Amino acid sequence: MSKPADVTDGSFEAEVLKSDKPVLVDFWAPWCGPCRMVAPVVEELAEEYDGKVKFLKLNTDDEINTAAKYGIRSIPTLLMFKGGEAVDQIIGFRPKGDLKKTIEKALA
Repeated sequence: MSKPADVTDGSFEAEVLKSDKPVLVDFWAPWCGPCRMVAPVVEELAEEYDGKVKFLKLNTDDEINTAAKYGIRSIPTLLMFKGGEAVDQIIGFRPKGDLKKTIEKALA
């Protein structure tokens, strides 16, 4: 099963900005209820798009520099990266269909 891997301030550039495929980064924190609701949806999508899109999680409590750099104010925030640029953002819990639209747009 392809689960979203953890990404840190230190690995963000290599894992996300230099990725050859689109990357969905889930900015979350352990105490955040909506983050726990979105996690299984992101895991399902990681299965569906295995090999096409990279799925990563960034704990905003531990990795404050990256969260600050991208202006993450509320979580969960999902950022879609393509070619090293943030191309789309979803804030809060959204249905799976909304997330798929964002992913499909990045793959187009």
